[in-house]
Amino acid sequence: MSTVDALTDRAMVVLQDRPVVAMSPWLAGAARECAGTGRVLEIVTPAASRLSPALRAAAGGTPGAPGSPDAGVHWVVRDGDGYYEGLTGRPLHWDGGAFAPVPDARDYAPGFTGRPEAPIGAQLSLVHRVRHASGGDLGGPTDRLLQLLTGKQPAGWGPAEPLEHQWRPEMFAEHVRRERTARVLVIGDGPRPAQAICSFTAADGGALDETTTVVIGYAPADPPPLQHLPSLVAALAADQPVASLFVQLTPGRADLTTEPRWTGAPAAVALAVAGAAAGPAGIPAQQVGPQRAPMTLFTLGDGRSPDGWQRHRALLAHLRH
Repeated sequence: MSTVDALTDRAMVVLQDRPVVAMSPWLAGAARECAGTGRVLEIVTPAASRLSPALRAAAGGTPGAPGSPDAGVHWVVRDGDGYYEGLTGRPLHWDGGAFAPVPDARDYAPGFTGRPEAPIGAQLSLVHRVRHASGGDLGGPTDRLLQLLTGKQPAGWGPAEPLEHQWRPEMFAEHVRRERTARVLVIGDGPRPAQAICSFTAADGGALDETTTVVIGYAPADPPPLQHLPSLVAALAADQPVASLFVQLTPGRADLTTEPRWTGAPAAVALAVAGAAAGPAGIPAQQVGPQRAPMTLFTLGDGRSPDGWQRHRALLAHLRH
């Protein structure tokens, strides 16, 4: 059980002194309360603590995305007599109402640049978007993608950690339809750590828009099989058509937890979009999937070079026009 350690007009401060801080039911409820009152939930941990994938996503977007002090959940790391933002390394101080950036700070906090406590491998993130018509298969794309990546069906699901339900697609779908706007976690059951963070929002005509991030952890000696992306996208399109699938690679722990230390920048790998599409010159593209549900897969990078983000921006600008 957690308690509120400080409450101001701008922030709710909660101290968490544990090795791994997860999105518990209590913290999920506190985040909802803060969203309703215009506050930021500031979770303060020691420098030895780590965040679960779900809590990291709440604190700074999907894995690999930069942290933001304007996010609804803010990770504050206590390091000696100072504080810093756990996802960016920005030094912080208590200004009387919330933790805020130190005005004259020009560098990362020393604790952020320290050596990670565990070997750094890779976290493969796949973000799929789809609009589900009324009565659509709400859990289908996530179920299929996890099967393709792990070889097994998901193990469980729930709105908070630890996940309270075994994987039953019909129960998952019933929950999402009842809530209409829902954030649900799904955990994999394969040889590597795998988790999905599913976000659903209501759309016109009873439809539901889904944006789900599936993350798989790989050890340093077990690199992600990026060469199999075309066949993976083709298999997903054949069984569970999606509007788009974005792939990126982020240096990180294989167990998917996040330390408050710099481990490397994410790199764009590929973007697949439904239908036949032409991209700008210099970005390789190939048609994958069945004729009834084709997708175009654009290769953006090798998962290491930052140049992939330039190609990603160019591709999005081209597709929008």
